[in-house]
Amino acid sequence: MGFLFQGINAASALALLAFVIGFVLLNEIARRSKIASLLLFCVLPVVLAIAILSGLLGGSPAGKTWFAWVKVVSALTGVYGFLLIRFTKLGKKKFAIIFPVAILALNIAEAVYRELEVFASYATRALDPAGNVIMGGPWNVLNAIAGIITIVTLTGFVGIRVSNTKSKDMIWPDMTWLYIAGYTLWNFAYVYNCISNRAMYAGLGILVAAVIAEYMFKRGAWLQHRAQILSLYAMFSLSLDFQGAAFFRILPTYSTTALWFLGIVSIVFNLGVLASMLFMIFKHKKNPLREEIYAHTMSYQAAISANSL
Repeated sequence: MGFLFQGINAASALALLAFVIGFVLLNEIARRSKIASLLLFCVLPVVLAIAILSGLLGGSPAGKTWFAWVKVVSALTGVYGFLLIRFTKLGKKKFAIIFPVAILALNIAEAVYRELEVFASYATRALDPAGNVIMGGPWNVLNAIAGIITIVTLTGFVGIRVSNTKSKDMIWPDMTWLYIAGYTLWNFAYVYNCISNRAMYAGLGILVAAVIAEYMFKRGAWLQHRAQILSLYAMFSLSLDFQGAAFFRILPTYSTTALWFLGIVSIVFNLGVLASMLFMIFKHKKNPLREEIYAHTMSYQAAISANSL
């Protein structure tokens, strides 16, 4: 990790582990309980907003930028939409499947815009209004293109459905491990580029938490896991300046070599995801806007089996 990050010691490593486990457990509690979901995603945001506005909570430097607030709103909007799909008759309407793909595409587009904004505004290493030391460069453009690819490679949303299990999860079977890996690499590179000071936490930490939730707790619900964990983190990071604590001080190395490396890995892998998608489309004569294209894969079948579909 010395190539990407500095400040890693026993205390900070244990704090990071607790950070990841905490978000995995909170996500799992919310996933299994509708009441817990309402408390965490409807009541808690109001309580925290009142506490910040009244001065009971000091907030964090992240709250000084428009993007941080937009990210909280968009992440929570995704959670609300998914809750409606899971627990109301809306989930049985055909048009409901448009919401998950639209909110994810919008979320990615926001990050692509931010990449290009950093590229245009920070030609040299500088401090942004949120207290992040960032440095724009060609790597931002590479990763912005990779982000666009993660929108293009969203396939099989016609197959989004609610599981036949007690937790009634929102399942997207066509979102296989290949897409999840491509998105994870792209998003980590984005956070490393644009929210540098928090890259270990807002990037690697919560992305790993979502992957753990997908492959250790409930297959096929990665987007639901991702939205819930991102929302919880966004509320947490805007409410508290947690990186003021000594054991939450893992920071990037700010190496141009690292920035180039992540940008190249992100775009190359996602080009591979795109190539795989095109291969499946032409080989099986599938329309990705109207059909699921990975239904023959083990990843797809595992998601179907895990949700009694």
